[in-house]
Amino acid sequence: MQDKVTFEYAIVRVVPKVEREEFFNVGVLLFSKRKKFLAVKYHINPDKLKALAPDLELTVLNDYLNAWKLICEGEAFGGKIGGLEISDRFRWLAACRSTIIQSSKTHTGLCENPEIELQEIFEKFVL
Repeated sequence: MQDKVTFEYAIVRVVPKVEREEFFNVGVLLFSKRKKFLAVKYHINPDKLKALAPDLELTVLNDYLNAWKLICEGEAFGGKIGGLEISDRFRWLAACRSTIIQSSKTHTGLCENPEIELQEIFEKFVL
């Protein structure tokens, strides 16, 4: 138990029509302060997208999610948000918003390796 650290995660969703509140999961955002880890893993199922939102372009959504990835990495390409402290970047990404790409409420847990946990949550809730 000593090797385990706390982490927080949020499920990333595509909400094609915000007013209808319908969504499908496309990714996971995971943050561990003690491990200094922040990452997003995503995959948009083109068939689900076509069924729920035929007017949305897959490339546009991937571009937006790639911007989330750059923010997680904290690189200059992540803009001003990418330059914030790691915890502030997580809070900004996980904040409640009414746009096409949203995140769920945050959830917590314990893990030894945040990368493995990210993959497991991704497989469970997205794939």
